[in-house]
Amino acid sequence: MALKNGIDRLLEDKTLRLPLVGKRVAILAHPASVTRDLTHSLDALAEITGINLSAAFGPQHGLRGDKQDNMMESPNFRDPKLDIPVFSLYGEVRRPTDVMMDTFDILLVDLQDLGCRIYTFITTLRYVLEAAALHQKSVWILDRPNPAGRLIEGLALRPGWESFVGAGPMPMRHGLTMGELARWFIDFLGLDVDCRVITMEGWEPGSAPGYGWPLGERTWINPSPNAPNLWMTRCYAGTVMLEGTTLSEGRGTTRPLELFGAPDIDAGALIKKMHDLAPAWIAGCRLRECWFEPTFHKHAGRLCAGVQIHVEDGSYQHLDFRPWRLQALAFKALRQLQPAYPLWRDFPYEYELERLAIDIINGSVLLREWVDDNQTTPYDLDTVTLTDEKSWEEERQAFLLYACG
Repeated sequence: MALKNGIDRLLEDKTLRLPLVGKRVAILAHPASVTRDLTHSLDALAEITGINLSAAFGPQHGLRGDKQDNMMESPNFRDPKLDIPVFSLYGEVRRPTDVMMDTFDILLVDLQDLGCRIYTFITTLRYVLEAAALHQKSVWILDRPNPAGRLIEGLALRPGWESFVGAGPMPMRHGLTMGELARWFIDFLGLDVDCRVITMEGWEPGSAPGYGWPLGERTWINPSPNAPNLWMTRCYAGTVMLEGTTLSEGRGTTRPLELFGAPDIDAGALIKKMHDLAPAWIAGCRLRECWFEPTFHKHAGRLCAGVQIHVEDGSYQHLDFRPWRLQALAFKALRQLQPAYPLWRDFPYEYELERLAIDIINGSVLLREWVDDNQTTPYDLDTVTLTDEKSWEEERQAFLLYACG
C-alpha cells in the first residue's frame, strides 16, 4: 500500500475536514511539510474551500527553512501571499504567547521528525500542547513517518535535565511518530486538551530498504538544513552528540552528521580502538577513514582526519546498527588514545548557559562520566542503558498507533 501522510489524507477526505469548517485554522510547519506532489502544506491548505487559515507557525529553522545553525532565531512576519501572521517559535519566544494562541481555534501540526529526542520539533510539540490545554484550543497532528524506524536506543533523560533539546524522560531514539509522541505527552503531563491524530496509511517501519522511510516512494525534503538525507537520519541519534564536543560533526561539508573528525586525531587508530573495545557496537554499518575540510563551523578551513559512518549500502543492517553506542564508543576510544584531549565543548547550547552541552544533549552526566573514567567498560554503560531501553519499550506500548514490525 502506498504511503499516505496525515496531510494527504486530510486534503483528499472531505469528511476528515468537516470539523474545520467555520473554525479559524492555523498550521505549525517547516520545509519538509509537503504533500505527495511536493506542495507545501500551508499552500495546499490555502487552496481548499472551507478552510479559514488565520495564522501559521514555524519551529526552529523557520516555516520555510531560513536559518542554518542552532540559536539562530527567526522573526515573526506576515505572509505576503496569504496575508496572515507567521509566528516564530524559535525567536523571541519558544512557547506560543497568549496573543499567538488567540489567532486560531484549531492548530494543525505537520512536522517531519527524525526520531531523536534532541530534535527540537518534539519540544515545540510539547509546548503547543501545553498552551492548547491552557487556552482550550484544539490540536490536530498530521502524522508523518519516523524515518529512523521503531528501534529504541540510549539513556533516558533524568529528572531535572529537561531542556529545549530534552522534552521528557525518553531515550535518544524513541521509536515513535509525532502523533504517538503527542499521545504520550498528554498522558505524561496530565494535559486536558482536545488532540486528534490524523494517522498515516501504509506506513511499514519494519520493511526494507527504508525501515521507517518509504525509500524510492517519497522524496526526502530537509526538515532542517543539516538533515540532507535518510543516511544522516540513521546516524543522527549518535552523531548529534558531537554538537557537545570539539570534534566536527561535518557541518560545513556535504555530509553533515554522517562523519566526524578533527585536525589532531588519528582516525585509523580510532577505528581500530573501537573494534578492540566493543566490536558489537559498530555492527550494521561500515566505518571509513576519511579527510574533510569544513567550509564553516568547527575547524573551518582546516583539514580534518575523520570517520564516516556508511549506512547507505547493502552493509546496513537495521536491527544491528546502534548509532548512539557507536558514537559513545568513539568518544571512549579517543579518551583512551589521547587521555588529555579537550573533548567536551564548553559553550552556550540551546539557551543553557551553565551546564556542559554534552550533558544537556544526553539528559544527564552519565555518558560523559563513563567516557572520562578510565576504569569503566562498554559493559558498564550497556547495563544502565539496557534498563532504560526496556522500560521505555514497555511504557510506549499504550501510545502506539501503528505496528512496530
